[in-house]
Amino acid sequence: MRRAVLGCGLICLWLAGARVPARAETSDGYGKGALLKLTDDGESYLRFLSWAQIWARYIEYNPGSTVNGAAQERGVDVGLRRVRMLLLGQITPRIQIVTHFGINNQTFNNARKPQLFLHDAWVQYRVHENHLSLGGGLHYWNGLSRLTNASTLTMLAIDAPILNWPTIDKSDQFARQLGVWAKGQLGGFDYRIAVNHPFQAGPAQPTAAADYNPSSFAAAAAGYFQWQFLDRESNLLPFTNGSYLGALRVFNLGAGFYWHPHAMWSQQGDTIAAHDMVLAAADAFLDLPLGRGALTAYGAYYYYDMGPDNLRSIGIMNYAEGGTTLNGAGNAYPLIGTGSHIYAQAGYLVGALKIQPYATLQYSLFDALDDPAVVFDVGLNWFQLGHHAKLTLNYRNRPIFEQVGARAATTARRGEVILQGMVFL
Repeated sequence: MRRAVLGCGLICLWLAGARVPARAETSDGYGKGALLKLTDDGESYLRFLSWAQIWARYIEYNPGSTVNGAAQERGVDVGLRRVRMLLLGQITPRIQIVTHFGINNQTFNNARKPQLFLHDAWVQYRVHENHLSLGGGLHYWNGLSRLTNASTLTMLAIDAPILNWPTIDKSDQFARQLGVWAKGQLGGFDYRIAVNHPFQAGPAQPTAAADYNPSSFAAAAAGYFQWQFLDRESNLLPFTNGSYLGALRVFNLGAGFYWHPHAMWSQQGDTIAAHDMVLAAADAFLDLPLGRGALTAYGAYYYYDMGPDNLRSIGIMNYAEGGTTLNGAGNAYPLIGTGSHIYAQAGYLVGALKIQPYATLQYSLFDALDDPAVVFDVGLNWFQLGHHAKLTLNYRNRPIFEQVGARAATTARRGEVILQGMVFL
């Protein structure tokens, strides 16, 4: 871990010493990107968005991890975190179509030539001004929290905590589900509600710890509601902004839910029981110009009832196998499950340098673990063209859980350094 921290610190010092012209606003007039007007007045148009996030990493693996069949303690790799394209068609002022596709998490040892897949495919009709719109399809108008609806283009930290997408790739398609929704704004009140048909979970046998029920056929309900005290944010698309870099003055308080009847099941002895998935969250978001820069802060509380002792470990772009701890292999750690969770992040844009140091913290009390799971990140964004072109350096520290007698306890910690290059147009 010392080598990881030292390397992270040296690169941070180098970036901090790289002077650029002073300017608090870092978009540099990029504009609206690739836009094809379909009518002379511009009310009908087709907009193209494309982005890539490339990761280079140094990882301290979990105990017992193997890579390509050989035991390894640490390693370096380069991978494709996200490569996407989104098409937004405004056919008339009332009718909208969105198609979003791409790949995620390509590493050196997963399948070559990964297939592009749909992330979003939906249509929407604006019923009354900005007050009410209705839509349907494979969509991202999620409930629960601001981060559950987060844009991956404007994040403050290098990535979302994944905790914010509790059903990811279990009963959804990369945080999307098939369904219908209503959304709108009434003054400072912003809302989105949805009724979805979750994807069927893969085949499984019930265990004492709850897992996804492959026999579930019930619809799920979701909603997120927020009050915007200062500037009004756009809700043209479902994706919420992570950091405005001083362009807006935003302070929002929000709350949301997700409810899926009989989504989970477990077995005690000869008895198999179904359990509703009941999720709730409350959060706050602040983004303000401050001095010659801008302050961004976000905090959320999540309550997850996913059945008795449900616990899921996840490692992003995890190419390792094996593992001798409760974490599993590679860079995995307990992320999602029944219990209470707090997530917070804060950063400050230094306008003169176009750098944005930040820190994040996840504190989870899982029913299945005896010790809290504490994960923290520190990082630095270096903007070349606002969020359209930036470098991000991030250090993450995660807990290692092992069974110590009757306790599932933290016995060690491991680190991971990520350097991301991102371009978005």
